[in-house]
Amino acid sequence: MPQPSGTALTLLEILAFTFIFAIGLGLLTLVVLYIRDKTQTDSTLRRNYPVLARFRYLFEHLGEFFRQYFFALDREEMPFNRAERSWVYRAAKNVDSTVAFGSTRDLRPAGTVYFVNSAFPDLAHNSAASPLTFGPYSRHPYSTDAVFCISGMSFGAISVPAVRALSRGAKQAGVWLNTGEGGLSPYHLEGGCDLVFQIGTGKFGVRDLAGGFDDDKLRAVASHETVRMFELKLSQGAKPGKGGILPGAKVTPEIAAIRGIPEGLDAISPNRHPEAADVAGLLDMIGHIRETTGKPTGLKTVIGSPEFLRTLCQEIQTRGVESAPDFITIDSADGGTGAAPMSLIDNMGMPLRESLPLAVDVLVTYGLRDRIKICASGKLINPSEVAWAYCAGADMVVSARGFMFALGCIQALQCNRNTCPTGITTHDPRLQYGLDPASKSVRVAQYAQNMSKELDIIAHSCGVEGPRQLRREHARIVLDTGRSISMAELFPAPKPLAAPATGNH
Repeated sequence: MPQPSGTALTLLEILAFTFIFAIGLGLLTLVVLYIRDKTQTDSTLRRNYPVLARFRYLFEHLGEFFRQYFFALDREEMPFNRAERSWVYRAAKNVDSTVAFGSTRDLRPAGTVYFVNSAFPDLAHNSAASPLTFGPYSRHPYSTDAVFCISGMSFGAISVPAVRALSRGAKQAGVWLNTGEGGLSPYHLEGGCDLVFQIGTGKFGVRDLAGGFDDDKLRAVASHETVRMFELKLSQGAKPGKGGILPGAKVTPEIAAIRGIPEGLDAISPNRHPEAADVAGLLDMIGHIRETTGKPTGLKTVIGSPEFLRTLCQEIQTRGVESAPDFITIDSADGGTGAAPMSLIDNMGMPLRESLPLAVDVLVTYGLRDRIKICASGKLINPSEVAWAYCAGADMVVSARGFMFALGCIQALQCNRNTCPTGITTHDPRLQYGLDPASKSVRVAQYAQNMSKELDIIAHSCGVEGPRQLRREHARIVLDTGRSISMAELFPAPKPLAAPATGNH
């Protein structure tokens, strides 16, 4: 029998040595971990079950990913299930969005919405997006025929390539892009789309050293032709009563310069605008922004009680309709954010299903419905939810997380950690590398366009020309008895109190 060569013996010896070394290193690691776990005092489990307890934390971390990909059914996940995300992905890629055999949606639970098809729908199926005009009392009113626009996502909370893709995609689709409260970056402007500049409680991008308004900066932002409107943010869905939170790891030199804040430190906005302690102060702020910029100015808020809206309307009637905000963006209690306390995400504010019809009815009651446009925001990413909002009385629907899915978001729930695997909410260049603005901008545009297309399909099936012609009688809501009721009956139209004053403000 031939003997192994010297070279073969050497390789076998190396492999054996490597194997023994690996086993020894593994055993040494286990001993070190055992000693560390047994002597530490932070974790009871690790102290009582050294080494073994560490697997609990590993499985707990991996559990959310296993549930998402292997165990959760198509309509089980939160905040968005696989069926909802899947429609957005298909719409963004402009692939076939039809499904076969039958719906997987359970139509029996209370709160389920379905639409009332017309017995004699229009044969033409023409799209009829009616123009919407904001700011009749501003020097530069703004009109758009878009029906689904991009809600506020701050540069800082999202990355450079994400902003670039959104800006270019919004231009291609003819929709507006809300800047979020992080200021106006060059990346918002480079796509050439219509912009809504959001002013949060930190007033980033238009603040003076004391944190108040710098009117010169306001005018500088307004000087950009593509900045069409201003939105004063009181609160957002996931954290009403608390200002924006940008972790210091995301406050790069560029972001610090755009926002006007120190580099590398957490950017925590006040929980409200110090200038507005009541509705009178709020209307003064809105009037100041509108007068300084010459452009339509509205507000964004989560509705906690109808009393705020009633008081606001009463003050407007006292001052005159020209003092009113040009629009109100109503965010839902289940709206999104990059970072917020769970106590606010889970428990604070009114869901849009209740607050949107309520807000519309309050404006009708005080004769201000035509003066103040209503934008609906918060977890509206599929045609059925958007169509419901139009039935409830919205003039415009905006979404942030829907467009994040269009960018490639996989709901990894790491928005607050600077470790987003899709490059959307991170400033790590290695992770941003995978997000190509050129290709993703096309998906952003296709998502908006396919949303508009399917909204038209729903509207035509209901017998009207477009989504803005949808009314409450076109939707039915399932009750806990199992029967459904017309939304018009569930939220009956209120009677106006009196015609509003023409104004003396």
